[in-house]
Amino acid sequence: MTEIDPKELKILSDILALVLEDHPGQSDTALQALRNRARKNSTTGGALKNLFQTIAVNPSKAKTATRQAGTRASTSKSKTTDMPDQYRVQLREMADSITRLDRNLRVAYSQNETLKSELYLTQKSRAELQTHLATLKSSNRSQKPVTIAISLIVGLLVGVAGSQAVHALWPAPIHTVADNTHYLY
Repeated sequence: MTEIDPKELKILSDILALVLEDHPGQSDTALQALRNRARKNSTTGGALKNLFQTIAVNPSKAKTATRQAGTRASTSKSKTTDMPDQYRVQLREMADSITRLDRNLRVAYSQNETLKSELYLTQKSRAELQTHLATLKSSNRSQKPVTIAISLIVGLLVGVAGSQAVHALWPAPIHTVADNTHYLY
């Protein structure tokens, strides 16, 4: 709505003429058509009023006044025409984001499955090691009493053999026996 198209101006004037007619059916229909066209072009009542005032004062300034008075309408119109493009861009970005997130989710699932299998193998290894350690401990426990008994026997034998060796190497001193029998009676 930056420039007034002569065809649009003629249609608008025809609609306004029909609104002012005394025929109730035609004027209601024309008024509804005027409202629909204003909604479609995002034109407010104030912008339309300013447009008519500008055209009435100086028709050559209508283009510049339309730009000033219809700034809100033109920005709304440009927003509405840009909206589908903007929505398409946002939709495309969202679709790309969803695709990327889906890919990341699949990678995370595969890593999760890999980690689960590694965890299972680690748990299996741990159970085997615990079983092996339990058997080693039980075999060590059964060997301890036997080792202690053998150590004691060997110690006793070494002690007896050592004392016999000491007695054999050093003869006992010769004692003179004193006759102490007289003390007995």
